[in-house]
Amino acid sequence: MFSLPEKTWHTLDVRETISSLESHETSGLSHAVAEERSARLGANELTRAKGQGPLIRFLSQFKQPLVIILLAAALITLLLAEYVDAGVIFAVVLVNAVIGFVQEARAMKAIEALANAMVSEATVVRDGEKQRIPSQLLVPGDLVLLQSGDKVPADMRLIKTRELQVDESALTGESVPVQKAEEKLDPDMVIGDRRNMAYSSTLVTYGSGQGVVVATGDRTEIGRINRLIASADVLETPLTKKIHHFSSILLYAILAMAALTFVVGFLRGQDMVEIFMASVALAVGAIPEGLPAAITITLAIGVSRMARRNAIIRKLPAVETLGSTMVICSDKTGTLTQNQMTVVDIVAGGSRYTVSGTGYAPEGAISPVQEGADPSSNIALSELLKAGLLCNDSRLKKGEAGWQVEGDPTEGALITVVAKAGFDPRRLEKEMPRLDTIPFESARQYMATLHDPGEGKPPVLYVKGSIESICVECAAILGPDGEPDIAGPGAISEWVESMAEKGLRVLAFARKEMPVGTTHITHADVEEGIVFLGLQGMIDPPRPEAMEAVAACQAARIRVKMITGDHAGTAGAIARQIGLCGETCSYHTREVLTGREIAELDAEQLAATADSTAVFARVSPEQKLRLVEALQERDYVVAMTGDGVNDAPALRRADIGVAMGMTGTEVSKEAADMVITDDNFATIKAAVEEGRGVFDNLIKFITWTLPTNGGEGLIILAAVVLGTRLPILPLQILWINMTTALLLGLTLAFEPKERDIMRRPPRDPGVPILTRPLILRILMVSLMLVIGAFGLFKIELIRFPDNEAAARTLAVNVFVFGEMFYLFNCRSMTRPVWELGLFSNPLLWAGVVIMTLLQLLYTYLPAFNAVFQSAPMGMTEWAMVLGTGLIILAAVEVEKWGSRRNRPRA
Repeated sequence: MFSLPEKTWHTLDVRETISSLESHETSGLSHAVAEERSARLGANELTRAKGQGPLIRFLSQFKQPLVIILLAAALITLLLAEYVDAGVIFAVVLVNAVIGFVQEARAMKAIEALANAMVSEATVVRDGEKQRIPSQLLVPGDLVLLQSGDKVPADMRLIKTRELQVDESALTGESVPVQKAEEKLDPDMVIGDRRNMAYSSTLVTYGSGQGVVVATGDRTEIGRINRLIASADVLETPLTKKIHHFSSILLYAILAMAALTFVVGFLRGQDMVEIFMASVALAVGAIPEGLPAAITITLAIGVSRMARRNAIIRKLPAVETLGSTMVICSDKTGTLTQNQMTVVDIVAGGSRYTVSGTGYAPEGAISPVQEGADPSSNIALSELLKAGLLCNDSRLKKGEAGWQVEGDPTEGALITVVAKAGFDPRRLEKEMPRLDTIPFESARQYMATLHDPGEGKPPVLYVKGSIESICVECAAILGPDGEPDIAGPGAISEWVESMAEKGLRVLAFARKEMPVGTTHITHADVEEGIVFLGLQGMIDPPRPEAMEAVAACQAARIRVKMITGDHAGTAGAIARQIGLCGETCSYHTREVLTGREIAELDAEQLAATADSTAVFARVSPEQKLRLVEALQERDYVVAMTGDGVNDAPALRRADIGVAMGMTGTEVSKEAADMVITDDNFATIKAAVEEGRGVFDNLIKFITWTLPTNGGEGLIILAAVVLGTRLPILPLQILWINMTTALLLGLTLAFEPKERDIMRRPPRDPGVPILTRPLILRILMVSLMLVIGAFGLFKIELIRFPDNEAAARTLAVNVFVFGEMFYLFNCRSMTRPVWELGLFSNPLLWAGVVIMTLLQLLYTYLPAFNAVFQSAPMGMTEWAMVLGTGLIILAAVEVEKWGSRRNRPRA
């Protein structure tokens, strides 16, 4: 019975591979064998992970400490027959649970999208007959035929190739299609260098080939990535970590204060019912009922703001996490670069030229590096450009998304540069029609075409290929006047080395005039008498906006690192251009680390290396994941950007995964926390800015709301300790908490970003949600509210001993208007009120007006007096209330002034 052997298939020759798989190189498997293997090994599809059911996911929304506190408060108020209050609290909890459930339901689709990416058909040979079958039916040992346009249906060891090129960018990150071959390779070759393998879900862009299936389903490379996604832990965000910690502390503090209240009342011999009511009032007062809703709404506002800046947030806490980001690990291809090959450097006729413009759009110009090297008078340059255009099987097409190449990206770049030089590509092709072609072969490394210039002129042979294949055959070099001269190999070598240092992919070009009447060419024609025309160096260029975005991130003290599957030289060149490292950035200076070197490092060494290195090249999906984890080991908040299947595990593991919306695969989008719709790296800078603004506004809300809760708890405790009547009743506490949180506190979510927000360093994830100065400010305001409300309550009882309702109404208004004045302090944690712009947040003023009207109704409307046990107040009482609020406002501004003076200057 067949058992799939565990082998490094790229190290075996064709005969060993076929023998190990018990297949045949021409007839493939028999139908019977294929069915038996399919039954035993399973279908060629990815296993879909079994997640939690919807009920479990919904119930899990209620397990957070703060939600538990709210549920306890709701149950207590329900037991007290306060049905309206209990219903309001239950509604707050339910809304938060529904929002969390909906967000989580959208967050676990990465594996499903990855499985869908594998559904296709394959051309297979079974029993010697060629047939099309669903790719799910493939089994190891199947003989599969590949041609241009096919999606590779399984992992295969190639046994025959004819100019086969495969786009592996989604798997490895390499921007140029890989030329495939069938020869066996060394064991230590990384995925991107395994030229004799074709991997599932990659795309055939050119040529044809045959391969024998070596892995299907979960055993493929894409299946391995599937397992990485499933095993990659989804980290809590800095915000959720801090809120959970903060909520736990709050839970214990509230329970301790309620227990202390009960014990003190019991020891004083007070009535048990009164003691219980006082403990309930304290618990209800100390619970910040509006906090979960405020967090959700503030994050949702951040989502809306980011959407307007082309960043779609898939998970609410990701908004804040962006503001905490300390390191951005960016993929190169399609993220920092345009994923469009572009000729940028040309050598022809002994002169060197630079080419402006990027991508496939025919916009730009050819400019000489040396003075006097006029491109229009250089015949060698014209012939070089013609060679690139005519010795070419690709086409450029303008669509809705701009200019795109149909065929090989390298050939697309050669067509574009011809248009930049002022030539009409279609006219040239008509003037010099092709007579014959020698296709590119990996063994010879060149392509040649024969063209008829017309008018009785001799046919022209054009050749393009690698430096080694062209320069070895050239005895002459074409000069700028169109006359051949003796080729100087030293000069050519210098030009090639110069281009290679820039990370350019260099192609050489040559020509040869053939005898009149020639209509057919052979390799022998290329191997003798060709004249060297020059070199064209190209690269997938960086996005201009990416350079600006990287600089902005660095100014905000956010470190940017490149993690790519592309070659080290190319990665280093792009890194230099966008400012990730200095002019010496290269593999040789150790500023670029390769996947092979990463594999040799243990966890501790990798953490140190990941911290100090800016560029990582030829990196596998597992290594991307390891790098993200290594940085997290050093307590960095890591954002990972990417667009390929190979990025998905790292996107999921990172504190924030950022996928590209236009060029990104569905797998990467589903694994990410945020999707950038315009594929613009600069949008990340905008998202970071918005994220910092969101966290600022959350801190402002928490700093604003806690003095009320703390003050309410303390005033109940003080009343029990002193043996006096409660200054505020439980229902009045709920009125204060719910109305002020909605009408006053939530207006802080709309507060504009402060001007220095992108000049601060990232927040240290170890710093608690509330720093020591803010805790002292919260305690100060809490005490001022307690002293003001309790003191005025007692004064009012002295003035009117029988009007307890009026005294409590006075205490309630002290809390409400004290919060109202303190709200203006909380618009900035450091800057004075008058610097912020009086009407820069109009919603704040709307909230103040509505809250004031509600308090007037609370105080004077008989219906409210009956429900809340309130009573009308006179002008003297209002003067005391407003005076208390002004004292709080002034005290906090003095405290901020003192903090600014004592702050060390940078």
